[in-house]
Amino acid sequence: MAQDGHKEHPKYMNIFWWLLGLTIVEVAIAIPDYNVILKGILLVGLACSKAILVANYFMHLKFEKKTLAIIVVTPFLICVLLVFALMPDLTSVDRLDGIEKPAEVVDTSAH
Repeated sequence: MAQDGHKEHPKYMNIFWWLLGLTIVEVAIAIPDYNVILKGILLVGLACSKAILVANYFMHLKFEKKTLAIIVVTPFLICVLLVFALMPDLTSVDRLDGIEKPAEVVDTSAH
C-alpha cells in the first residue's frame, strides 16, 4: 500500500514487457522440432503464466478476495487438465489411420 492510503497500482509497462518476453519465448519454442509432448507442456505452461499475469494485473484479480480467486482458478485448472488429458489422443499417429487423402483435382479446362 502507498503511504497515502491508496493501493499502489502495478506498473503496466513492466507487465507488458513480461508478456512480450514470454511471447518471444513461446515463438522460440514453437519453431524448432521438439518432441510434441515436451513442446505442448512448455507452451501450455507459458500460456498459463501469461494468463495469470493478465488476470492478476489487467483484470485486477490480485486485489480481490480469495473467493473470487477460487472461482477463477477452478475452471482454469479444469481446462489445463483437459488439455493434458486429450494430449495422447491429439498426438497419436494412429488417429490418422483410415483417413483417406483427398483426390487430386484434375484440370479439364486446359483441353
